[in-house]
Formats: sequence, structure tokens, C-alpha cells
Amino acid sequence: MKWENRPESYEAAMAELEQIKVDLEAGNLPVDLLLDAVKRVEFLVAFCKQKLRDTESALKNLGSK
Repeated sequence: MKWENRPESYEAAMAELEQIKVDLEAGNLPVDLLLDAVKRVEFLVAFCKQKLRDTESALKNLGSK
């Protein structure tokens, strides 16, 4: 399984997280890839959190102008 380094968008990251969840629940990830999947999930969650923080900051800046 090959994962790209950086998702194109928040929505793409969320879709990838959902697919990893589905694969885990279905037992479709071999044991050898579980650690990679966990690392990818951590990366994607951090990516999404940063996107949300950036958006919140931009909205606050718009409100203060």
C-alpha cells in the first residue's frame, strides 16, 4: 500500500482516514503494514488539525478587519 506524503486537501485527508478505518475494520491491512497505517493516521490527523487551526485563524482575522 502506497500513501502520498501530503493530501491535496482537508477533504482528501478525511477520505483517506475513512478508507484506512474501513481497511482496518475489514482486516484488509496485513500486520506488516499496521505500523505504517498508524503513522499515516497520525500524520493525517495532524494535517487536519492544522488545516482547522489555519481556517479558524483566518476567520478571526476577517472578523477583526
